[in-house]
Amino acid sequence: MLGHEWLPLAGAIVGFVVGLTGVGGGALMAPILLIGFGIDIKTVVATDLLFATITKLVASGVHIRKKGVNWRITTLLWVGSIPATISVTLLYKYAHSHINLEWVKYLLGSLIFASGIILMKPLFIKNTSSLHNDARPDTTPFTFKTKLLAILSGSFLGTIVTLTSVGVGSLGIVLFRAIFKKALPPRHLIGVDIVHAIPVSLIGGFGLLLLGFTNLSMMGLLLIGSIPAALWGSVTTHKLPPHKIKIALGFMLLIAAVSILLK
Repeated sequence: MLGHEWLPLAGAIVGFVVGLTGVGGGALMAPILLIGFGIDIKTVVATDLLFATITKLVASGVHIRKKGVNWRITTLLWVGSIPATISVTLLYKYAHSHINLEWVKYLLGSLIFASGIILMKPLFIKNTSSLHNDARPDTTPFTFKTKLLAILSGSFLGTIVTLTSVGVGSLGIVLFRAIFKKALPPRHLIGVDIVHAIPVSLIGGFGLLLLGFTNLSMMGLLLIGSIPAALWGSVTTHKLPPHKIKIALGFMLLIAAVSILLK
């Protein structure tokens, strides 16, 4: 197992990936803490949620200044995700002592595996230009079906993220792309993903902090590396094709998921 002196480096790696692509925060940090540092699952989820909040808050500033956030879509997602996050946090509060949380580890591994497959999608598509085309967003008014799907997607993500700390980025981007299509070009997609995640991670992370699950000293060491790296990644995302980074991240997540499931 690695010592805590390696935590700033782990934070820097994850922070850069989050700033660059909008994904990989929980999906990458959770297996690093579980496998690399031997942290228990409750502490991993609780610490990772607050870590993700601060990292994405830093990264969001760049995307907001560059007008890369569609606030109409983000608000619809919050309508579903925030109540779901509060509900799961209350479940932890009143039922965690009566529930064996070992199953969360297997859910976590399964979600990370799914995230890896999703991020490798460009490998199976001949024309990847649509994955990083920065066309102007479609401003056509949303139908009732689109709004409902957005709220339900937010609810799903809020539940999954609060349980495992994984999902807003890797799973969320796929859902957002499928629902909103032309309304969210890729760089706007990253901005919405990052900004939407902030209150979800904050509410879940703060609730678990009050329950005493969070390791604040460990989180501080992670943030020393992640904050400057997230800023660097957010600036770099306008210079590099993020889909190539996502493919590499997908391979990493597949390996991490198998390691968690076999642990």
